[in-house]
Amino acid sequence: MHFSASNAAATDISTQCLVLPVFKIHPQAPRQTPAFKQVDQALGGLLQRLLDNGDFPADTGSTLLLPEPQGIQAQRLLLIGLGDPENFSEPALRSAILAAFSAASKLAITEAAAAFTDPLLDDREPEWQARLCAENAVKASYRYTHGKSTAKESVTLASLTVLAAEGVATDRIDESLALGAGVGAGINFARELGNLPGNVLTPRYLAEQAVELGNNGALKVTVLGDDELEELGAGAILAVGKGSSEPSRLIVLEYQGAPDDQPPHVLVGKGITFDTGGISIKPSANMDEMRYDMGGAASVMGTFKTLLEVKPAINVVGIIASAENMPDGNALKPGDVITTLKGLTVEVLNTDAEGRLVLCDALTYAERFKPASVVDMATLTGAMVIALGGEASGVFSNDDGLAEELLEAADESWDRAWQLPIWDEYQKLLESNFADLANIGGRGAGAITAACFLSRFASDYRWAHLDIAGTAWDGKKGATGRPVGLLTQYLFDREAEGLDADQLGPLEEV
Repeated sequence: MHFSASNAAATDISTQCLVLPVFKIHPQAPRQTPAFKQVDQALGGLLQRLLDNGDFPADTGSTLLLPEPQGIQAQRLLLIGLGDPENFSEPALRSAILAAFSAASKLAITEAAAAFTDPLLDDREPEWQARLCAENAVKASYRYTHGKSTAKESVTLASLTVLAAEGVATDRIDESLALGAGVGAGINFARELGNLPGNVLTPRYLAEQAVELGNNGALKVTVLGDDELEELGAGAILAVGKGSSEPSRLIVLEYQGAPDDQPPHVLVGKGITFDTGGISIKPSANMDEMRYDMGGAASVMGTFKTLLEVKPAINVVGIIASAENMPDGNALKPGDVITTLKGLTVEVLNTDAEGRLVLCDALTYAERFKPASVVDMATLTGAMVIALGGEASGVFSNDDGLAEELLEAADESWDRAWQLPIWDEYQKLLESNFADLANIGGRGAGAITAACFLSRFASDYRWAHLDIAGTAWDGKKGATGRPVGLLTQYLFDREAEGLDADQLGPLEEV
């Protein structure tokens, strides 16, 4: 999709569709944007009459399409409700922009213009609003067609012009549009990977996609198969994959946008491409959704897609631990004791707690990069879905500063998250009579004990864990692409800080 900025007036832009935000009528706090006033005057007061007569209530995210408006150059006028001006806030603006491009993507148009850079929020610049437009336009363009024998042919939006007020520098708007488009592309890539069925997206296919992503030379991609994993001593990943005919993979992506001496930020993703639960088999209802158990891996891949699009000056490493969790005669059994890459032994009390097993070896592998930070993400526990639903990802960390950085990125990207504790009192729930630790801690605090398990393998660096079980997919609607938005914002923020190894203090105990 092509994006550009223009200082043209909303009335003069020649486009197939002009997207125009509109506030509700409010007697005590009347408010409309300059673009609204220009267009309304050109249309002889039509827009104000629509509001006065109640034909367009302008509730947040509501839409009204006016075909062939007379008096402006646009062929269509798409009105987008902003809601009550007195209570207008960032969430309302985000909802309106999302609704705008969801509606525009359903029209038979290839290009559009949007008047979304007029001042709307006191603490947000036109560039920020432009970035949001580009990100949502790209996200709205996503269509899943794999597996459809007769994919519907439809006209898709290919070009968007964002209107900037006279005097606003369009080059800065263009930069913001490129940034938003890059984030949207990463989110869509993660969605596509997440939506693919388990008989297509296997550990081998995931590795092939990583290699293809790095084919332009901008990434170094290393793929370790079963033989290399056995030689390495990654016993936990291999144990999970034993029950499958599909070989396991450890996939490593390295992006270098900064000098060699700048330590990388490492992203670790759980890549269970299908999860039956193994011998501790899951109920059959909704088991088809377990193809989304590689949502962490998808978000790593999506983030690297954005890195390649935006090219920030930062070093990033991605590590994906991928396997299938299947129940054949070779499969891992409850009661088995395995040896991890770190050398710790684990008593496997439940083979459906396999994500933490593949992640623990990946977290140990991350040590070799001497990282500035390590963030893992995984569709790890049903307990997280119960705790936070689909609105927020859970954040756990051995460093309060890192947790705060992630939460700030979550707020900025609106890919929301909430911190939970990993106090020592929870660690004792993982005690085992037969190994160094057990892979589950009982029924209570399931998301927390899962994070506590991972923390045992991340003691040598600043580490955080994102449990995305409730946010990575939306039931039958499919993959969401989260938390690509959070992760990319976190990395952009680190680039802006110019963080280097000398600035890293000791671990802050939680």
